[in-house]
Amino acid sequence: MTTPAEAGRAALAARLDEPTLRRAPASIAAVVHDGAIVAVSAHGEPRRDGATTTPDTIFRIASMSKSFLGATALSLRDEGLLDLHAPATDYVPGLASARFGAERVGLTLDALLSNRGGLTEDNAWGDEHLGESRAHMAAVVSDGLALSTRSGTDYQYSNLGISLVGRAIEAVTGRPVEDVIRERMLDPLGLRDTRAAADLYAAGADLAAGFRTFDDGASFTPEPYVGSGALACIGSLFSTVSDIAAWMQFLVSAFDDDPADDVLRAASRREMQTARTLMPTSPWQSTGRVLDGAGYGYGLVVEHDRRFGRIVQHAGGLPGFSSHMRWQAATGVGVVVFGNSDSFGAGTIAGDLLADVLTRLDAPAAIVRPWPETVDAARRIDELVRTGRPLSEASALLARNVLHDVPEPVRERRLAEALAKTGPVRTDAAPFAARILAAPDRSALRWSVPCERGALVCDVHLVGLRAPIVQEVEIQVAEAGGRKPVDETARVTDHHRVILD
Repeated sequence: MTTPAEAGRAALAARLDEPTLRRAPASIAAVVHDGAIVAVSAHGEPRRDGATTTPDTIFRIASMSKSFLGATALSLRDEGLLDLHAPATDYVPGLASARFGAERVGLTLDALLSNRGGLTEDNAWGDEHLGESRAHMAAVVSDGLALSTRSGTDYQYSNLGISLVGRAIEAVTGRPVEDVIRERMLDPLGLRDTRAAADLYAAGADLAAGFRTFDDGASFTPEPYVGSGALACIGSLFSTVSDIAAWMQFLVSAFDDDPADDVLRAASRREMQTARTLMPTSPWQSTGRVLDGAGYGYGLVVEHDRRFGRIVQHAGGLPGFSSHMRWQAATGVGVVVFGNSDSFGAGTIAGDLLADVLTRLDAPAAIVRPWPETVDAARRIDELVRTGRPLSEASALLARNVLHDVPEPVRERRLAEALAKTGPVRTDAAPFAARILAAPDRSALRWSVPCERGALVCDVHLVGLRAPIVQEVEIQVAEAGGRKPVDETARVTDHHRVILD
């Protein structure tokens, strides 16, 4: 079986070619698993002074900072100090002047943090204002903000909007938001190389300088660090691949069977990684990855990949830097990519790298442990199908709608028609557990019944009462591969790994 380290080394060798690497004076890409770097590739000179890039080189991570802000806001929410659904004017009075046309709007921190506040996309403007003073930005907000869409309805990436969550944190703590993030997240997690400004590092620290290129890496010009001011909470952090690997593990561990609640409750970490604002997926389709959906959570982007399930990610970009982190919730396998040029394209590189690694691992899209009642009901129905007995013999397991929705004579006729195509059920079938095909979630199970000229695909779906009972049973002819019903389209559930407890 291929290990994450083996898959990571192979993917790095395949993906980091010369045309990619030439777009930044220095770059690093790491494949991580369970918080540890299992494969890494470092290139170039971070300051173009002869010193080479190492895994300890510190890069600016820009908007990846938003995940730290989101986690800090939720920690304050959990303690009752911040209400994400209260009027944002409770914390930032200047927002009272925000308008959609002539309409006064009621913004919430929830809407701002999940990029549906109605404030327009502002990446170019936000980069230039990262270092502005709090007094200046307070005056800008109080002077009036014009919303381009109705608040709470549409996704628009607003640096200014998310920065106002930082102002709310300062209002309830009486401290600079950067200090609150450090005290609540960075220090407790031991992220010692992650800081909010370059001058917080010791003299001689291995800090990557920023550069820009306008000729695809043929030449570079130095780009001074954008300042760390009122908008710093949304894009100012510097970090290393090791610290980000640990941060990713802290977040993805919320999906473990028995996750710890240290630093931030697991439920709150899952909130961060749950889509809250619908995002258009057309840009993703051009990359070759097929998504069933995507959305912005709290400081993180959530993709629902048709092959690999929940992928959580965030990019970072400032003049002179490009960064990206992404991971798969099911396995904890992820990648971190940094480059010290805004033309590097860390997001595309990271997306291709993770897809390559997960493909080499044949990673499951999710791991599902069905309810015992689901398995018991499926076993009983499998027995009835294989022995040619009516479903009504399992009536104690069925909700009353099952035999009403499809009357037993109709169900028996349909099964006979299916068997006419597949031939009789074989008597030498493998044990039930070996014939399980998929489980969308704990309440449902799909398995196969081998026949002389093909197979049947059986599905059972329970309703989650105190004692779960069957609400749907379906038996269909399998396609040639024997794993899906004829003409069923590809689904992410085809790649779920089922574990029977």
